[in-house]
Amino acid sequence: MAATDSGRLYALDTNTLSYFLRGEGGVARKLSTISADHLGVPSVVAYELRYGLQRIAAGPRRSAELTRLLSALAPLPFDAAAAELAAHLRADLETRGEIIGSFDLLIAATALAHNAILVTRNRREFERVSLLQTEDWY
Repeated sequence: MAATDSGRLYALDTNTLSYFLRGEGGVARKLSTISADHLGVPSVVAYELRYGLQRIAAGPRRSAELTRLLSALAPLPFDAAAAELAAHLRADLETRGEIIGSFDLLIAATALAHNAILVTRNRREFERVSLLQTEDWY
């Protein structure tokens, strides 16, 4: 998936989509200003959201809501390019003594592999990743 020349691709982090689903912050307002073809969801984020609903035993309504949301956004797979980037990023972060969480590492690598800006409120952790652009829409 690649954004058109008129705009960048945004990879939406778990917390961004959680805020959207709960109606918190300015996420919904910002999302409404961006074309759907410029929005993507890393596969690891889809996993985290689905797991979160399983963990809290959310009902079928919330599960259907999440499925609708995810189906409206482009999936950003963790593929071979993302795996190679993740290995490089982890080695670099470990060398600098600035490691981040395993899933966050995979999300960052996915965003980089898809040349996307990562939309997250967790900028403190993700800003440790060289070359990764982040925005906070909260």
